[in-house]
Amino acid sequence: MSSRSGSCIVVGASSGIGLAIARRLAHLGRKVALLARREGELMAQVALINEALSCEAAFAYVHDVSDVDAAEGLFAKIETELGPVDELHYVAGVMPDIEPDEFDLDKDRQQVIVNMLGCIAWGNAAARRFLERKAGTIVGVSSVAQDRGRIGRPVYNASKAGMDTYLEALRNRLWRHGVRVTTIRPGFVETPMTAGLQLKGAISADSAAERILKATAKQKAIVYVPGKWRLIMTVIRTIPSFVFRKLSI
Repeated sequence: MSSRSGSCIVVGASSGIGLAIARRLAHLGRKVALLARREGELMAQVALINEALSCEAAFAYVHDVSDVDAAEGLFAKIETELGPVDELHYVAGVMPDIEPDEFDLDKDRQQVIVNMLGCIAWGNAAARRFLERKAGTIVGVSSVAQDRGRIGRPVYNASKAGMDTYLEALRNRLWRHGVRVTTIRPGFVETPMTAGLQLKGAISADSAAERILKATAKQKAIVYVPGKWRLIMTVIRTIPSFVFRKLSI
């Protein structure tokens, strides 16, 4: 992967898995555009990466992914400033706390826009360019939560399922044209989004990033991170609905 010459975009890169991916890409010698909403945190992380490498490898672009109409123009700006992009990582996501008896449309709307529509906006912008060039890689970080409709976070599950289906359709559209689309389904990962949750066996964001980039380099289609979640979710998908509805998972 370090031999590739194009630039990379990481959407949702001020913390967690996105930051860890951006940091690793920069250390591989890539030019990396880090996109996030929190300007102060984003600028600080970009400065730390460049200081560690003693060169300008990371570049900050303040962006709120809920502004889906801005994706096309910002993608063009990044390519003008950093050169052609050949790798997009969409890692942005939100998972607000939801009470069992809560049905909050504002929270639901935010999850659909950030988790799914944001991915579509950036995926479309990348796909259009990569299709024309007959090359490129799109990586979307979804979740194992997309596999079933859990009682705890209905719209988070639904938004990740929508994202997952979109990425599959994009992969089926583009593979014959030399464009690769990888769907990442993380299990328990220690990130600011999961802070406060008691996740037994959670891996670090950096460990997740390492596995994601290895899978991307191998052009894998769907990757569970860690790999044990493939078996876990295979079992969970087999649970009948009349049983699953009684569970707290």
